[in-house]
Amino acid sequence: MKNSCVFFVLMWMMLPSVTFAQRKKNTDKNSIVMVVGKPLTRRDSVVVDELFYQALREKTMENGKNAATLFAQVLEIDPANTAGMYELARIRNSENKDEEARQLLEKAVTVDPENEWYWLALAGNYEKINDIPKLENVFKELIRINPEKPEYYSNQARALAMEKKYDEALTAYDQLETRFGKNEETISGKQKIYLKQGKLDLATKDLEQMIRENPTETRAYLQLAELYNSNNQNDKALKVLENAGKNNPDDALIHLALADVYRDKKDYAACFNQLKTAFAFPSLKIEEKLRIISGYFPKFPDPEAKSSALELSRIISVTHPDDARAFTVYGDMLVQNASYVQAIPVYKKSLALNDQTYAVWEQVMRLELGENQFDQVIKDGEEVLSLFPNQAVANYLVGVAYAQKGKVKEALGYFKNAVSLGNTNKDLLSQAYSGIGDSYHQLKDDKQSDAAYEQSISNNPDNAYTLNNYAYYLSLRGEKLDRAAEMSRHSNELQPNTASFEDTYAWVLFRQKKYAEAKTWIEKAISHNKNSAGLAEHYGDIVYFLNDTESAVKYWKTAKQLGSNSVALERKINEKKYSE
Repeated sequence: MKNSCVFFVLMWMMLPSVTFAQRKKNTDKNSIVMVVGKPLTRRDSVVVDELFYQALREKTMENGKNAATLFAQVLEIDPANTAGMYELARIRNSENKDEEARQLLEKAVTVDPENEWYWLALAGNYEKINDIPKLENVFKELIRINPEKPEYYSNQARALAMEKKYDEALTAYDQLETRFGKNEETISGKQKIYLKQGKLDLATKDLEQMIRENPTETRAYLQLAELYNSNNQNDKALKVLENAGKNNPDDALIHLALADVYRDKKDYAACFNQLKTAFAFPSLKIEEKLRIISGYFPKFPDPEAKSSALELSRIISVTHPDDARAFTVYGDMLVQNASYVQAIPVYKKSLALNDQTYAVWEQVMRLELGENQFDQVIKDGEEVLSLFPNQAVANYLVGVAYAQKGKVKEALGYFKNAVSLGNTNKDLLSQAYSGIGDSYHQLKDDKQSDAAYEQSISNNPDNAYTLNNYAYYLSLRGEKLDRAAEMSRHSNELQPNTASFEDTYAWVLFRQKKYAEAKTWIEKAISHNKNSAGLAEHYGDIVYFLNDTESAVKYWKTAKQLGSNSVALERKINEKKYSE
């Protein structure tokens, strides 16, 4: 039995083609449609049959326009041809010409009031145009024609309820139950009516009876509890569910329902306890558990919500140890709770169960990179690229790992792979070209390094890392200092209070002989990183050119104390003057 009046439309769409129809005289004195037939000659009958079959062929070939024209010709010759009316109505319905379809179907049922298919088609039309009063009458006729179809009774009851004829609708449901017995649909339909009438006691009556008759069946308890809970009778809902739990202590759905009630009572601790209990049952499908956890996402970054989702995801991994999704969501929640190191082995358990999810591989590599596990990134990267060779991001991450290990040529190869594969991802291209620029700088190929940096910036003018590095290397060479100053200034706008970026800008200004400005920026850098030998040495260099030799020597010595031991620094200290 269907659950809504949409049944009418579905039935109407699936009705079979009717090739012959009885052409009876209309004896219904209350009919509102008059169809005037005419005697057909033998030739007329032959022409009608030929046109009808041609129309059916056109319709089968999905030539609806041609078919409609032929069916219309059938009706011109034989105005009482119900099969033609029906077929033409179906075409008009598919064209959303609902009024024309309605007129044709009303004529068809007037000529042939015993044809069940015509009435069903008319029901679909009335439902589509929301003519509910006429819909009710159609189902009366369908019940008359075929009283053994329970859906006709239930659809009639729903139509009456939609008209707010609640007592008549209840009577229709009673007739349905008398003839076919009670079921969930009739009980639910009556409940909705009782609730609209404000009769909660009657809405719960059938469910209470079902519980008495079958106290071990969970569904009736759940429905009754939901009924009470949705009508602000939480305590009654709790009592029902507690009774259900006595008979079915291992039913996860009962615990989920209890969680809902406690949530509505704002007893969040009890709600969470019930969720944990429900999640511990393997019988509760993992899809439902994942859906519940996803409900926590909008509440992030609330630490309590993150913590709750983490604990539930941990339980899923214990309850469903053979499902990769269990470990994936657990890993995700560990990441949300900033437990990055712990997330790595959890994700790897997911991959051990299913290594075909690229996103999990990428997440693992990112986490390993964040933990400076460069060898592991390379190992996992080579494995994932054997499975997914065209992944640009994986190539880039392996390149970063090699670069961090000082293996410049290997890094360069992976960065170039990332560029060739990631041609639609501007951010990735910018990062990969930046890696290429760094690599060529290490190889002392300034021309290719500069070209790569320019490509990086063209793909993302706000790549602060590239802007800083490119500016710094230009300053070291004393080239394009205006361009270097522009890039370095922009990098500091993008990421203010970053010591290394401030140091770069100070050094560019130093190279431009703007010593006072350079001093301001190197002081900013030192305020954000007080233990950097490089910053201390740069400070000494800058103040030397501001004629403060005493402070310069002091900071050069500080740089040495912080770990710098270059020959140039020793010369500065010994000779008390700046040296390249």
